[in-house]
Amino acid sequence: MTRYVIGADVAFRLAAERTAVPGEHQLVAPTLLRSQLLAQLYAAVRRDELTEREAKQRLDYVRGLRLRLLGDRVLQNVAWTIAAELGWPDTYDAEYIALTRLQADAFVTLDAALADAARDLVTVAPFEALT
Repeated sequence: MTRYVIGADVAFRLAAERTAVPGEHQLVAPTLLRSQLLAQLYAAVRRDELTEREAKQRLDYVRGLRLRLLGDRVLQNVAWTIAAELGWPDTYDAEYIALTRLQADAFVTLDAALADAARDLVTVAPFEALT
């Protein structure tokens, strides 16, 4: 079984494409993914890119994924250290990298800049690895 940390951008795409994630993959994410995904979907509705119904269907799709959300003290401490090492202004992205370091085989993100920063710390996999 391969364990992947996914970002909110990846969850958004999985929902948009209604991607079937094979059973041999386990998805994990920091608990903040819920709020980030909700904000992305809400923003898409406000920009008239999605209807409210479509956004809620996508949210329900992600809620139905076998996705383990984690946010314990150890994760937060490691995220703090990573953000400080990289000179980042906050710890949001660092939580994804920290979770990958602590509990996963690879990190999947659609953000090229984040992937580049993460590559020095953890394994980064393409979106296609999830299919």
